[in-house]
Formats: sequence, structure tokens, C-alpha cells
Amino acid sequence: MTATVAFERSHHITIDAPPQAVFDYVTNPQSWPEWIAVSHHVNSANRPLGKGETFSEKWFSREEIQLDWVVLEADWPTRWVAQTGAGFIGPIVVQYDFEVTPQGTRYTRTVRNPARPKAPTEAMIARIDAEAAIALANIKTNVERKVSA
Repeated sequence: MTATVAFERSHHITIDAPPQAVFDYVTNPQSWPEWIAVSHHVNSANRPLGKGETFSEKWFSREEIQLDWVVLEADWPTRWVAQTGAGFIGPIVVQYDFEVTPQGTRYTRTVRNPARPKAPTEAMIARIDAEAAIALANIKTNVERKVSA
């Protein structure tokens, strides 16, 4: 059996909105192309998805890849977890956590690769962090705009 490496990265932002609004936005995969740069098309219902539901996403970084997702957990409005697999990095698990704070909702997005073929390089980690910062800023802008409308 080939050795693998577990990798996990979390990023968070505070959004001036109730957790229900943040949860409903980010757990609706149809919103992903609005805030994730590499997400180009999602085939799913246009609503937050619940446990056991599936959807597909077309993702483009260096080449187009189709990811087939399954929702593992949907605890409205506190946590949502989904999993897919990508041949080049193995399983991918995303976890979204929502915490009420005096400033709004602290939204944390954690991405885990429990069995990567090899560890990411420092340059890859820097790119992951930069892309996450943009995605979180996009979520903040979009949710706050919807809540204030």
C-alpha cells in the first residue's frame, strides 16, 4: 500500500449576518461559482442541501475536473460537511462551521485531504490561503448584501 499524507487547512471570517443566512448561502452549491474561483458549474438543486444529497461540480484549476459530492452532515445552522474524491489528491472533505458572535457569524471553512499522495508544497499552501481569503471575502460581500437588501 502506498503511503499517504493527511492535510487540513481552516480559514474563517466574521460576517455581519445571522448564521442562518450564511448557512443557507454557502450550503447551496449553486452559489459556489459566485465565491470559489475554480468552481465553474454546479449541478444541484438551487437550495441548501441536506444530509445524503448529492451534487456534481465542474472545477477548473489547471484542467477541468468533475467532482461528485455527497453531503455527510447538515446540522442547520451550525455545521455542514460534504465529501468528494479527486484522483490527484484523494478524498476531499469540506466542513463549514457557523458560530454566533457579537459582530455576526464567525464562518469557518475547513478543507481536509485525509489521504493525499504527497504533502502540498509551501507554494501550494500559499495559493490555498490566497484563494481562501478571496472566497471568504466574496461570501462576506454577497451575504451581507443579501441581508441588507
